[in-house]
Amino acid sequence: MIRLRLLAAGALVTALALVLLPLGQDVRADDKDKEESKFNLVYVPTPEKVVEKMLDMAKVTKKDIVFDLGCGNGIMLAIAAKTYGCKGVGVDLNPVRIKESNETIKKFGVQKLVEIRQGDALKVKDFNKASVVVLYMLPEFMNWLEPIAKKTLKPGTRIVSHDYKWDTKWEPDVTIEFKGPERTHTLYMWTVKK
Repeated sequence: MIRLRLLAAGALVTALALVLLPLGQDVRADDKDKEESKFNLVYVPTPEKVVEKMLDMAKVTKKDIVFDLGCGNGIMLAIAAKTYGCKGVGVDLNPVRIKESNETIKKFGVQKLVEIRQGDALKVKDFNKASVVVLYMLPEFMNWLEPIAKKTLKPGTRIVSHDYKWDTKWEPDVTIEFKGPERTHTLYMWTVKK
């Protein structure tokens, strides 16, 4: 009798394991999907006219090194390099955006001036080389970036953001409303102080 109960209990455990095993696999697959989708949950390219205005605000010159954090399709760096002859570095987590950026850089013919990197835009080892930073990132990213920018960037570095600013006491030096092709955009610029 005890032997039958043990066999029945063993069968029950085996049956439960077989039923729950696929569920566990689905959970792991869901976790993988979440991991892959954590980058660029929202991606909206900046219109070229807005990019031109952002670069104009920053007074970009040939001597500048422009960093685009969350570079998306690479249009900001392509226009900066083509218009001003400056160097640029784009960083994005999403491999699809990296591919698009490289295509844009090639289309504009500025491959020698612009480097596109796949990685975390909050962990750029040579971020201190930037003299201009351009970005179109959500408020959470902006708040994470603000202390990094203050600590890492050289005095005089210009930061221009499309639509979002950090939620701190560091107020922008310039705020403008710019009429783009489809809507009005708010652009912010800060200059890093000592």
